[in-house]
Amino acid sequence: MSGGLLVAGTTSDAGKSVLTAGICRWLHRQGVKVAPYKAQNMSNNSAVVVGPDGRGGEIGRAQAMQAAACGLAPDLRFNPVLLKPGSDLASQVVLLGEAVDTITAGTFRQLRPRLAETAYAALAELREAYDVVICEGAGSPAEINLRAGDYVNMGLARHANLPTIVVGDIDRGGVFASMFGTVALLDPADQALIAGFVINKFRGDRGLLQPGLDMLGQVTGRPTYGVLPWALDLWLDAEDSLAYGRVLGRPAAPHGSEWLDVAVVRLPRISNATDVEALATEPGVRVRLTIEPAELAAADLVVLPGSKSTVADLRWLRDTGLADAVATHVAAGKPLLGICGGFQMLGRAIHDPVESRQGSVPGLGLLPIDITFDPRKTVRQSAGTGHGGVPVRGYEIHHGYVSQADPGLTPLLAGEDGVGEGAVLGAVHGTHWHGAFESDGFRRWFLTEAARLAGRSGFRVAPATSFAAARERSLDLLGDLVEEHLDTDALWRLIEAGPPANLPFIPPGPPPATTQPRH
Repeated sequence: MSGGLLVAGTTSDAGKSVLTAGICRWLHRQGVKVAPYKAQNMSNNSAVVVGPDGRGGEIGRAQAMQAAACGLAPDLRFNPVLLKPGSDLASQVVLLGEAVDTITAGTFRQLRPRLAETAYAALAELREAYDVVICEGAGSPAEINLRAGDYVNMGLARHANLPTIVVGDIDRGGVFASMFGTVALLDPADQALIAGFVINKFRGDRGLLQPGLDMLGQVTGRPTYGVLPWALDLWLDAEDSLAYGRVLGRPAAPHGSEWLDVAVVRLPRISNATDVEALATEPGVRVRLTIEPAELAAADLVVLPGSKSTVADLRWLRDTGLADAVATHVAAGKPLLGICGGFQMLGRAIHDPVESRQGSVPGLGLLPIDITFDPRKTVRQSAGTGHGGVPVRGYEIHHGYVSQADPGLTPLLAGEDGVGEGAVLGAVHGTHWHGAFESDGFRRWFLTEAARLAGRSGFRVAPATSFAAARERSLDLLGDLVEEHLDTDALWRLIEAGPPANLPFIPPGPPPATTQPRH
């Protein structure tokens, strides 16, 4: 068979990514050869995939997580188009894993036909290779200002004749209006593919919700396939840092007698914020994202994460007073960690004719290194060892590299070739490697060292915390939720048979000028 389904949403962060992953895990458990797909993703949280030519390429982090739900290694075709915002007006375009251009809203229209062609070809290949492909939309399918060139939501559904379910986040309020409005703004051909709805993040008595579900079915002629409950344990592998609350996860009680408080600076163009999720899986480690200098003063460990715009975010640190708070933290002998862009900010100077085109700018001066940006982007998986020879795996996505360092500077890691990576100077630590703290032994060493530097003698790392196991538990929970709370028989019929026939049209639809021809 060559079945398919599109999971659309009433808004961004409605639950498309987790529902897609949950359906994938449910199907995988049934022995179905299933793959995830998102035609275009806009996110600075990405994963590195080794392509067919052996080179590293990028896809959205959510699609890497969905691949794991399917029991698959990530594939560049799972997310053929990735847009990485570098400012409010421009994004880097990653096409089948490779950065090919930087665009604005105006130039995107010129590039869009090429992107759509690549996305459609990738989906066609996946449908040849897999029994089922579960596709994730982007934003909302009812963004009528964008419908003319859409190849991610209903444009994709029309092209591939995909039955579509719409998920809505009831926790935001207005879910029934947004679901009805999503359908009613679509033209007849698009509406003919909207098969039904899923409610996400419900808390309370299902009986109180039922009258609304019944009325939604009456006014749209479409069923609700299920109601997913609120699940506090679903927080790993966020598609975007905006999905995080103030505190990551559900911090477990400390293994020792003291907590370790970690403050992560929420940079305006933060990238791969998922790096700190591994720290938050440890009992007794409270990880919070902040933009407040006062919260850095109270923290045991401060983290400067990755950035898609290193120079601009460094300037923001200075403008907000956070740079001074970081310096005060280090002067007190307390630990600081910089990852990728955050690591680059720690040096003496950044020479950047590529990303910001600002030339040479002073860094924070906390490490004796200089950073130079190269037009060629480093995208690769990495492996090596950390303190005491513990194995470490990670991945790199960056234009900047260490172009000068003081002799004798201690590296944080060593690659498989024995060459040092990153730097340690007193309480200041930095690395270009993302994902390094998913390596359990290295994470335990670092948190133990951070606690020592912070004076938290009562903190102890738990001896058996496994980040990989935590991720698998999260994926299994998603599969459980789908199996227990959705009408999986009805979902299977959609996947196997396609869009239901004779779905009613809900007026008014869009003005005639926006009606699109079938692809």
